[in-house]
Amino acid sequence: MTYTNPILNADWSDPDVLRVGDDFYLTASSFGRVPGLPLLHSRDLVNWTLVGHALDRLEPAEEFARPRHDCGVWAPSLRFHDDRFWIFWGDPDQGVFQVNAPEIRGPWTRPHLVKEGKGLIDPCPLWDEDTGEAYLVHAWAKSRSGVKNRLTGHRMRPDATGLLDEGTLIVDADRVPGWFTLEGPKLYKHDGWFWILAPAGGVETGWQGALRSRGFFGPYEEKVVLEQKDTDVNGPHQGGWVRTASGEDWFVHFQQRGAYGRVVHLQPMRWGADGWPVMGDDGAPVTVHKLPDLPPQPPAAPATDDDFPGGRFGRQWQWTANPQDGWATQHSGDGLKLACVRSADAHDLRRLPNVLTQRLPGMPCTVEVGLRLDSEEPGARAGLAVLGDAFSWIGLQRAADGTAELVHRFAEGVADRERDAARARPAPEGWARLRIEIGAGARCRFFTDLGDGWTPSGQVFAATPWRWVGALLGLVALAPDGQGHAGTATFTHFRVTPQ
Repeated sequence: MTYTNPILNADWSDPDVLRVGDDFYLTASSFGRVPGLPLLHSRDLVNWTLVGHALDRLEPAEEFARPRHDCGVWAPSLRFHDDRFWIFWGDPDQGVFQVNAPEIRGPWTRPHLVKEGKGLIDPCPLWDEDTGEAYLVHAWAKSRSGVKNRLTGHRMRPDATGLLDEGTLIVDADRVPGWFTLEGPKLYKHDGWFWILAPAGGVETGWQGALRSRGFFGPYEEKVVLEQKDTDVNGPHQGGWVRTASGEDWFVHFQQRGAYGRVVHLQPMRWGADGWPVMGDDGAPVTVHKLPDLPPQPPAAPATDDDFPGGRFGRQWQWTANPQDGWATQHSGDGLKLACVRSADAHDLRRLPNVLTQRLPGMPCTVEVGLRLDSEEPGARAGLAVLGDAFSWIGLQRAADGTAELVHRFAEGVADRERDAARARPAPEGWARLRIEIGAGARCRFFTDLGDGWTPSGQVFAATPWRWVGALLGLVALAPDGQGHAGTATFTHFRVTPQ
């Protein structure tokens, strides 16, 4: 039996992986979306389900009251120590944080700032079982700190509440011929060596490196252990090593795929005769490979569909900023009731905190949802969106005379407000089915159904990513200007169907 990469075909950026007993866990970057730090579970490293999030809100709360799509939670590391789960991450504008919990589903502590500073990213801890010492390594974001391509190491308090020194430059990749943008370090102890598995060369064109030293503070020697070669897996980029109970070694990493974001691959791994790790097919990424030697599991993937029972939405959904009470209303039936939040930014979905999003699937698919515009207020609107540096959405709006109409709008990446993608037309019942057919290259075609069959709308829209984040599917309800809400809109039967 075999598996096919990617094992997670959507934007699960900067994955890190961990085994505890017979269970495997994975977390990923969540940037400015809330809740943050997704938590995935698997028994076979191939089939994954989303079981929760470790971060309820981003802090400081006032900083994330508005969308900051490329900020927030960068490149977390997931570890298990002292009978607790630990997640460390870097906020490039604040510093290195950690949360911890007795169980993967929580309760998780509030974020604790381990090291304050600008440009501190991609942290990873290590508790050395041989000596009782604790360490932390992190990389640097040049956009905030003015430096990059280097790794800094610290001795850390064993309880991870703080650091014990000012930090030491343990790897300066400017001194390594041909290496640039070294980042994303994952720290391990194996066979008497300190190991740092870290990518270099850039997200879209780089390679996976391994560095080793007999002492944590170096000196380190380096080797390229996974690169694109003649495959179509560009990057391949940052990830984590995990060993099964039977002793098999595997490496999980991401591949940048434009609007689809950073999809996740699983590579076989072994230790060569020279003591260095060998990943994939002799250093090249595999597309199809024999399954890990683990008990067979039924096919599984993070959920996408949602009937919104009781007005509640599934774990796959995230707001584009810290949410406020009243944005979604629980009730006795099915269907998601979103408040039409008034905003001066109603002309630009990229600026709205009250967009409920999930990841754009990494394969051709059809997305459908039912929508009823309950609000009677002129200007109130709601719809289904593809959201990135450019965006397009289709839905319903109350006209000045109170009638409902179908609208389809978009904005280019360089535009500061939306404009019509198609002419508005009447929707007499204030109800519609909405559809987006997403083809190769994330090219999107929009359709509506008022009960008389599907009608195409507008031109093809090519989804675009943000700087670090893949495009998102979004549900939105809004109204122009003012404060508070202007009634509600109800979404039903959200479905994502592979083509």
